[in-house]
Amino acid sequence: MPARFNLRHPSTAVNAALVVAIAGGGLWTYESLSGPSTNNAANASVRTVSVQTGTVTKTVTADGTVESARTASASFVTGGTITAINVKVGQVVKKGQVLAEVDPADAQRSLKAAEVDRDSANDALSRAEDAGSDTSSAETEVESAEQAVDDAQAAVDGTVLTAPMTGTVTAVNGTLGSSVSGTGSSSSSGAGNQSSSSSSSSSSGFVEIADLSRLQVSADFAEADATQLNEKQAATITWNALSGATATGKVVAVDPSATTSNNVVTYGVTLSIDKSPAGARVGQTVSVSVTTGSVANATYVNSAAITTAGNQRTVTVVTNGAQETRTVQIGLEGDSATQITSGVQAGEQVLLTTTSTSTGNNTGQFPGGGGLGSGLTGGGPPGGGAGR
Repeated sequence: MPARFNLRHPSTAVNAALVVAIAGGGLWTYESLSGPSTNNAANASVRTVSVQTGTVTKTVTADGTVESARTASASFVTGGTITAINVKVGQVVKKGQVLAEVDPADAQRSLKAAEVDRDSANDALSRAEDAGSDTSSAETEVESAEQAVDDAQAAVDGTVLTAPMTGTVTAVNGTLGSSVSGTGSSSSSGAGNQSSSSSSSSSSGFVEIADLSRLQVSADFAEADATQLNEKQAATITWNALSGATATGKVVAVDPSATTSNNVVTYGVTLSIDKSPAGARVGQTVSVSVTTGSVANATYVNSAAITTAGNQRTVTVVTNGAQETRTVQIGLEGDSATQITSGVQAGEQVLLTTTSTSTGNNTGQFPGGGGLGSGLTGGGPPGGGAGR
């Protein structure tokens, strides 16, 4: 005969209520502790690694753009109406080749007038000399008139625009029949220490020329990284659009002033390319890695094996299963390894703890369990420790 609770007696009723409450509380506790069926857990992995000897390297990285190492801007010295454009974008030109012309009529008239004034000044000087009078004023007039002729001749010459260097035309900023302003001088303008026969104060000239056979990289480095950069440091350049394409190079220059955009401070850096890979072109994007420090034959450990507390750095050395904490002195802190100058020797084993996030399924198991070694299994209680 099945057992029955006698609810007529108070003690029986109380006991039954307690059983239900305990069962419900246990279920609530399990669900609360176990959480959802799937969760992200940080799993610590502990292992030993050897202290090694080799090269420790530190690098800084940035994105960059390929550009010509030699460019020049050519602009008319004398303004006027454009009567001839002799080149087009993509055309290779030689230094001194005529690129374009403006109408020289006004400049030629000014030259003739200046020559007439010079002749008149020379006649006045001759008359003063013949009369035996003071010639200082006449000599001054002659010098001024001759300078005016030279300037007028330069203006005539400035109506013809010639290539300041050999290279490829990358831009022509004008059309036939349109007007162009003159610079009024024949100063130089160009990148990579290349001079041009005429230039404009603006950022671009009438014709832009680049040497596409000599490429370099322009990159913007973060403020903290830029402080570690110096000329001639070695660099590795990787092309984003060219599969497997890389090249070596060096730091050529670091901008002395920073650029700030959206509260981010960067410094422009120019890098040479030792040998451009096939398919390299101006305007392509690249990734740049510059070696800022390197120590050969260094004793080193994985950087994650070092614990830092204030100015003190320690590692945990494992010898025959026993652990010992040692203070170490470090040298170069590389990208993934750190040079050790004292405290451990090559060949010794040090403890390395890594943490990874994984997704687990807790269905049907209590939380807790395992530590270093084999964890408890088989549905053991929460909070298990290291296995034996």
